[in-house]
Amino acid sequence: MLGLLMIIVISWALLRFIEKKNIDVLGIIPYPNRLFQFFIGLVFMMFLCLLMVVAETYILNVEWKQKETVDFSLIFQSFIYHLRSALTEDLVFRGAILYVLIQRIGSKKAILLSALCFGVYHVFSYGMMGEGIIPIVYVILVTGFTGYVWAYTFHKTKSIMLGLGFHLGYNFLMTFFYKTYPYGEIIFIEVSKTSLQDWNWVFFNLSKGLLPSIVTLAFVNQLKKSAVIIKSNSSQL
Repeated sequence: MLGLLMIIVISWALLRFIEKKNIDVLGIIPYPNRLFQFFIGLVFMMFLCLLMVVAETYILNVEWKQKETVDFSLIFQSFIYHLRSALTEDLVFRGAILYVLIQRIGSKKAILLSALCFGVYHVFSYGMMGEGIIPIVYVILVTGFTGYVWAYTFHKTKSIMLGLGFHLGYNFLMTFFYKTYPYGEIIFIEVSKTSLQDWNWVFFNLSKGLLPSIVTLAFVNQLKKSAVIIKSNSSQL
């Protein structure tokens, strides 16, 4: 929590002294329309990820075992943890620094730079420095493209809220099914699945990694046509 507070203070200082702007240019203040953006992003991404889990279940013949009891307090703890985590990352990669870069070098270059940094960051956060070049390139490609879509979302909505909903929805839904730290397999445990080989493995993992972001990008472009969802200026709420 202290780290998040420091990031907010630094974000305020960057915007105040470099761009002469208030921190609200990040769309971080939870006005009703922005909360609606967040909710739309959260629900959309959780539904999309659930579809991906279902697709993986059929493609790989995954057998799931549901836990005998569901710990709702653990679900709540996971939600709060991933909300803080997603907000922290979004403020770093799609917050004040991205806003300043957009003003100074243009949106296209700024979004690409943000995406690259987000991809490289995950190489370190996943502890992959000792891995081979192919897994590292894969992580940079997949997480970098995800970062691109979320940075693009920030630019188009003038708020971090929709992207934050996407971010939280993805991370939170995955804790229901997969092993993740510090929360994982909260509801289901994977018992067995079919292993893919060679190009089938490559095609499946590229599709699994890139398809959600491709669909999300299309979704954001459709939302651009809806002024009710996209506008986030406080005077318009």
